[in-house]
Amino acid sequence: MSTPAVSSYIRMLNADHGEGYCVGGILLTASHNPGGETEDMGIKFNSKNGGPAFETLTEKIFEESKNIKTYKKAKLASDIDITTASKHDLGKVEGFDHAFIVHIVNSCDQYTDLMRSLFDFDLLKKFLARKDFKMLFDGMHGVSGPYAKRIFGDNLGVSEESLLRCNVLPDFGKGHPDPNLTYAKELVERMGVTKETSDAPDFGAACDGDADRNMILGKRFFVTPSDSLAVLVANHNSIPYLKGKVTGAARSMPTSGALDFVMSKLKLPCYETPTGWKFFGNLLDANMISICGEESFGTGSNHVREKDGVWAVLCWL
Repeated sequence: MSTPAVSSYIRMLNADHGEGYCVGGILLTASHNPGGETEDMGIKFNSKNGGPAFETLTEKIFEESKNIKTYKKAKLASDIDITTASKHDLGKVEGFDHAFIVHIVNSCDQYTDLMRSLFDFDLLKKFLARKDFKMLFDGMHGVSGPYAKRIFGDNLGVSEESLLRCNVLPDFGKGHPDPNLTYAKELVERMGVTKETSDAPDFGAACDGDADRNMILGKRFFVTPSDSLAVLVANHNSIPYLKGKVTGAARSMPTSGALDFVMSKLKLPCYETPTGWKFFGNLLDANMISICGEESFGTGSNHVREKDGVWAVLCWL
C-alpha cells in the first residue's frame, strides 16, 4: 500500500464504523531511502485521522516501550492466501480477550475509488486520448507502480510505454526512489530537461518509493515543488472537488513564498508551518486549509492526512 492509501484506508474505516474504530496504522517503509534487505526501513505510526502521529503520542509510546518485559506472538494460519481479498477469523489468541481477525484487502481498490470521487475520470480520459498531448510517468520501481497502472493505465487509457519503472521491486532496482532531477534520470532526459530531444512529451511526473511525494515536469522544463503548490492553488477551480471550496492553504517554512502571492490574490488565508507533514494535520482537521505542500516534493489536501504523489499528478492533469 502507498502511504496516502494507508491514510485514506484508516479514515475510511473510521468513517464507516465510527471514530476510533481504527486507532491508527503502522507503516513499514523505505520511503526515499535505499531499499532491500541490507538497506534502510522506517517505522511510522499514523493516528486515527490518518496522519503522522504527533510527538505527544510517540513520546508516550516510547515511554511505554521501556516497560515491556515480554511479548506474545499469534500463530497465523499458514494457509491464508494473501493474494485474495478475504477475512480470516483465527479465534481467541492466548493472552487476549478478543478474537484475532486478519483482513486481506486489495491495495488499490479503495484509493482508486477515492480518486474517482475527486476527479472527472471521463474528462481526463478524453484529454489523455488527444493526439497533441503525451505524458510520461516514472514509478521508480516503488509502490506507486500498481496505482499508476490502475489509474493512469486502466482507467485513463495511458499506454504501457508511457509508464516507466512501474513494476515494484523490493530494492527499487538498486536505484534511489527519490523523485528529483538526479534519480529520475531517464524521465528527465526524455522530457528534454537535461538533454536536447525533438520529441519530448508535454507532461512528465514521478513518485517516490512510498508514493507520497511527486516531481512535475513540462516539456524541457522542471517545476519546483514550491511553484507546483502555488500553480495548483492558483488553478484550484479547474479541479472538481476543490472548485470554490478552498478555505486556505499552507506551506512549510523552507517552501518559497510563491504560495503567499497566490493566496493574497485569492484573498484567502495562508499559513506557514515547521517542516514535517504532521504540522499540516491540525489545520486540515479544523478545515482552516484545503491544500498544502512542502519544499521536499510533497503536496496534499484534505482528502487524506498525508502528502499524495498520484493525487498531485491528477491535479496537474
